[in-house]
Amino acid sequence: MGTVRERGKTLVTGWFSFLHGEATAGDVLALRRVEEVLRGAGLAYDVVWSPGFRADAPHFADLDPAAYSRLVFVCGPVHGPQVEELHRRFAHCVRIAVGVSVVDPASPAATGFHEVLARDAAGAVPTPDLAARAPALPARPVVGVVLTHGQHEYGDQRRHEEVAAGLTRWLAGKDCARLELDTRLDAHDWRLCGTPAQLEAVLSRLDLVVTDRLHGLVLALRAGTPALAVDPVAGGAKVTAQARACGWPALVPAERTVKGAEGVLDRWWDWCLTGGRDEARRIAAGFRTADAAADAADGLLAALETREAPGARPAGQRPGRAGTRWTVGPSREETS
Repeated sequence: MGTVRERGKTLVTGWFSFLHGEATAGDVLALRRVEEVLRGAGLAYDVVWSPGFRADAPHFADLDPAAYSRLVFVCGPVHGPQVEELHRRFAHCVRIAVGVSVVDPASPAATGFHEVLARDAAGAVPTPDLAARAPALPARPVVGVVLTHGQHEYGDQRRHEEVAAGLTRWLAGKDCARLELDTRLDAHDWRLCGTPAQLEAVLSRLDLVVTDRLHGLVLALRAGTPALAVDPVAGGAKVTAQARACGWPALVPAERTVKGAEGVLDRWWDWCLTGGRDEARRIAAGFRTADAAADAADGLLAALETREAPGARPAGQRPGRAGTRWTVGPSREETS
């Protein structure tokens, strides 16, 4: 009998291989751990992927089962018809499951393997998941994404849909960890922050914020995090004005985010992740100094002291132009 090294090729599969399976980060890291072991032993192998996850990789439909003498199933539960089909299609192979959960030891999915190296099974001592000892990963930037699809007060100048589509399409090609955020607060929705302090705690831990919102820009800078800001209003509006007020250069007009504008976004991306870090921290520190640039609140007391009382107004009427009433809308989630 030949050695393991002399036998035919190994096919490595898992739930990440099935058309209607799923690829989780843990599954893929478990695969990396198995690949590390196989490469260390000098064993030839192929990995089969779901076409929905990796369209350019080998898929089950492309494989000739006769080309393999061994099958290794990695991670996840050994349960269900998809796993059972592996046993039928690769019946001629030695089939081993590694780092798996055995839900039902008597199921055909489990008994079909010649050997099961379980991470957990009834009556067995659990072992660490394969992902825990997977090879170290290179660092990737963590990017908060703060977008709005509202602001209908800008009428025909609105480019919000085009900006959001262009930005998200561009971001999908970036090797980064993306985190969708909202400046809207909600005390009852666990997916949203309930206080400004909670949101600032998130923003301060990011490497970059990509945003088309005024407060996405300002709150990122306040937290000392660089922001790649896009003004979603044609000709520029409050995002442009705020970038100028804060002295922040990483601003892209709505007109530049249409298809083919990846170059300008890439340049500001690179700057934000290098020199922009120090500039954002400098601006954040400047907000808190005694000689910080004046904001509108600095003129409030003088305005209160010098303006004459306009007289009695009906309840709910807003100070300012006569007859103008302040109406509270249903939500501010799509404003600044």
